[in-house]
Amino acid sequence: MNSTLNSDRMSRFVETCEAIGATTKKNEKIQVLSDYLESLDLEDGARACVFFTGRAFPRREEKVLSVGGSLLWQAIIELTHLSGDEMETIYRKHGDSGAAAQEALGRHVATGKLTLEEVAATLQDLAARRGPAQKLARLIDLFRKAEPVEVKYLIKIITGDLRIGLKEGLVEEAIAQASGCPTTDVRRANMLTGDIGTAFQLARKNRLAAAQLRLFHPIGFMLASPAESPTEVMEYYPEGILTEDKYDGIRAQAHKSGQIVKFFSRTLDEIVEFPELTSPLLRIPGEFILDGEILAWRDDPLPFTELQKRLGRKQPDFWLHQDIPVTFMVFDVLYCDGRLLLDTLLTERRQRLEALLAERQSVEVRLAPVKVCRSEGELRDFFDAALARGNEGAMCKAPGSAYTPGQRGRSWFKLKRPFATLDVVVTSVEYGHGKRRGLLSDFTFSVRDHDRLLTVGKAYSGLTDREIHQLTQYFLERTIEDRGFWRRVEPCVVIEVAFNNIQRSDRHESGYALRFPRIVRLRPDKLPAEIDTLDRVKELYEKQFSARNSER
Repeated sequence: MNSTLNSDRMSRFVETCEAIGATTKKNEKIQVLSDYLESLDLEDGARACVFFTGRAFPRREEKVLSVGGSLLWQAIIELTHLSGDEMETIYRKHGDSGAAAQEALGRHVATGKLTLEEVAATLQDLAARRGPAQKLARLIDLFRKAEPVEVKYLIKIITGDLRIGLKEGLVEEAIAQASGCPTTDVRRANMLTGDIGTAFQLARKNRLAAAQLRLFHPIGFMLASPAESPTEVMEYYPEGILTEDKYDGIRAQAHKSGQIVKFFSRTLDEIVEFPELTSPLLRIPGEFILDGEILAWRDDPLPFTELQKRLGRKQPDFWLHQDIPVTFMVFDVLYCDGRLLLDTLLTERRQRLEALLAERQSVEVRLAPVKVCRSEGELRDFFDAALARGNEGAMCKAPGSAYTPGQRGRSWFKLKRPFATLDVVVTSVEYGHGKRRGLLSDFTFSVRDHDRLLTVGKAYSGLTDREIHQLTQYFLERTIEDRGFWRRVEPCVVIEVAFNNIQRSDRHESGYALRFPRIVRLRPDKLPAEIDTLDRVKELYEKQFSARNSER
């Protein structure tokens, strides 16, 4: 007997997605999902929960499908016999691969009745197959068995974005509602196991307390809320705050057990570019998870632009390691020798961290210095000194704070000063995603170089919804070149952008890129002829280095 006969139909999953996407109300989304999850058995419930997070596999599984948009497009073209131009026209209409595939397939009749079990098994098979030809054949077979609307959501799962307004936190809330368990317990189980499907099963069995941390499966990083000034921080913590430099590197989580060390990024992906950090951590006894920052470092911290030269290199490069040495600046410990420390107060975690690293610090592994600031003046002085040391600003942490993975709150603040602002002109625009679908909300901007306009970056944030709606219509009427999702527009909208620093870049025509640009405001008072120049960009680029060197 085919085991998939006992599995729930993919069509019910799709109906639930459509219902969730049809409402903007959070509680209604949770109720729809909760009702659906209640109707599923343990196995299908686990599969569905993973799919609802927009993933093909649980977060803890180190698997990738390696199926890109071109392969998906090929599969649809094979089934529909449409031309590439026809497919492009349909895509431009929707701006969404899944919805475009649904329309392209039209009245395609499925050759089977897909189940969640069969979809999960096919995705596992796709991950195991090598080469586009093998993957394409399997995709065509899967899509042939599915209804057009099912193909729509299969593509969304494969590409990692359901676009129905369903964040992972809402899936956790729905699991809690369906099982009658506290949401905090579901979230903790999901965080510890790295598998929301396992969290669902534990919740259904009323065994969430049994969830255990899996080493070498990263947990979410605690995040800091931005603060405008030292005054704002001290209003929350007048009795004192723990302060550290805010470093300009890569936030990293280090897991160590036995003779194995692994680093993970904020996106929970493994970091493999810095093998020289492994041996120093292996020399520290015990089993632990550390939170810190990987920095380019030679006597003092180097700019992020230096560290960036080592990113994306999977094979060791001895000379590059010598030219751009790195250090792991540690500022927290989340787990140590069998004890999870997330609920332990920061002051106690710091004491344990100091004991762990006592006499074991090295050039490659350092304990981040910390200072208690008890007044606005002390914090302002610390912030200014951190900037003078070449760092981004200051981290301000409540002494009694727990470590709350993936959450921002009032326990940790970050104080940063924008490096500078530039007046630039928008030269091309793209359609956004999610609530900004159908709106031209992603702006590429340029500076002047005599009679030329040269791009220096792209910004997505900073404008109000009303401004974006108004600009969308404005740009539609001033399009010079239309490529569907991307439009080159008349250079007439001037904006002021802030950014953290400037780096060299081959991607932009100017040869430079603004790091972390955000729109400060529209500048209708300025003409395109009055925007900043490439010479100004070069001046700021040089200034960021001379400022650091002069303060050392």
